[in-house]
This record gives sequence, structure tokens and C-alpha cells, in this order.
Amino acid sequence: MRTLCLYTLLIILTPLAANANGPDRVMAFKMGEELHYRVYYHAWMTGKVTAGYATMQIKDKPVKVAGKSTYHIKGEGKSRRAFNWFFKVHDRFETWLDPVEQIPLKYLRRTREGNYSKDEDYYFDHPKGIVKSTRKVTEIPPNTQDIMSAIYQARNLDLSKAKSGDVFPVNFVFDDEVYTSKILFLGRENVKVGLGTFSCLKFKPMVLTGSVFEEEYPMTLYVTDDKNRIPIMAESQILVGSVKVELIGYRNLAHPLSSNLVSGKAPVTSISFND
Repeated sequence: MRTLCLYTLLIILTPLAANANGPDRVMAFKMGEELHYRVYYHAWMTGKVTAGYATMQIKDKPVKVAGKSTYHIKGEGKSRRAFNWFFKVHDRFETWLDPVEQIPLKYLRRTREGNYSKDEDYYFDHPKGIVKSTRKVTEIPPNTQDIMSAIYQARNLDLSKAKSGDVFPVNFVFDDEVYTSKILFLGRENVKVGLGTFSCLKFKPMVLTGSVFEEEYPMTLYVTDDKNRIPIMAESQILVGSVKVELIGYRNLAHPLSSNLVSGKAPVTSISFND
């Protein structure tokens, strides 16, 4: 749990992926979609600084995995040059998601964080209830996700009947272990960010405690209350200071962004990791 960039974003968002399956769901995303985020870090020694940027994109063409057509989804996060003296990060996560079943068939992780590095490749065999990595074979329950596919599965949740206080479970694989997490739904709220003011769904995800998060529910997450279900902002206290993740741009959304109540800055359409 070391990164302050894309990895933090994924850990914040992953517990949303509960009960997203169902034949009548409306797909919240399409091929070619891109989401761009800024990661802020705040501590008494540094004040508020931009720690890094993250992008999540769905490639514009399907890819065959195990004979099935999948959405190839890539997430990349990198710390800014000005922040590298404190902690240098360059993470890449990729998943190959079956868009019909909403389950991953393949997952790739390339982590570079300070002096720490880790490479992982997972291959899911859901009919057999296993996932194979470069180190071991792990048994998995039905509908198990990786931390990248979980975000996209979660965006297809049907929350039309959800009420404040409802709790949803999710299973996901991380470091060759299966984790069961939860998310607490807290209703709806209008949220102001740089892009404007949005009608949002409000959540408290449970995260893995450890070297970054001391509490199980340390953060608040906001997702646009429209058919896109875009994670737009997350705020959390960590061991030293706090982290805020904010959407700053997007391209090729599947639906109109009807949750946008008041317009703000023009959305960023691409991010350079070289600043």
C-alpha cells in the first residue's frame, strides 16, 4: 500500500464492485473512453501539492482472450517530477474484461514505487474457480475481480433501490490472496470540483488496512449520479497527511454527463506524465 498515485485511486475505488451483474444493466462505459485524474497530497510539512496524475482508458478495439472478446482496459499513474524527490511512482495496471459477464479473464500489474517493484500476471479460469499467477494457483469464489476490473464492474451497479446505510460486499484478488471488502452507501450529495458541480452518489469504501490506511473506512468517495457512474472525487486521511483524488478530464463517454449541474473548467482530454 505504498503509492500516492494510480494505486491509491484503485484501492479507493475497488470496493464499489458489488452485485453489478444482471442481464438488464445499462453499460456505463464503452470502448475508447478515457478518464483523467489529479492526485493531491497534503501534510503540514508540504502544504497542498499535486503528487501525480492517473489515467484510465478502454482501448478502442476488442481483444480476444481465451477465445472471448474482451475490453482491454489500462490504468497508469505516475508521480510528478517535483514530487519524485519525496516518493517516485510509476504504476501500470491492465485488465481484459468480459463485457457480457463483467468478469476479468486476464490481469497485469507493473509497480514501480521508490525502491519497491513488483510484476504480476493473472489468468482467470472462472468455470474452474481458480486464478493462476506467476507464483501460484488460487481458488476464487464466483464473480471475483482484480482491482482494475472491479472499478468498471462497479460502474454498472443498479442503485435505484439503494438506501443510505446499505452495505455491499465484493471479492477481489490482490497479491495472490482473495479479499472480501465492503462498501457503505451514504445517499446522494452535490459536489463541487474543478470541472463544476455534480450530483453524486456518496460512499464509504472499506480498504485494506496497513502501511497507508489505519482505519477500515477512512475515506469518502463520490460517483456521478448518471448513467456513466464516473468516480469523480475521493478524499482520505492517511498515516501522514491526506490524499484527494479528483477527476480533471474525460473523453468518449458512453452517455451524456447529465449529473453536471454547474459547469466549471473545460475537461482535460489528455495527460502528460512529464511535468
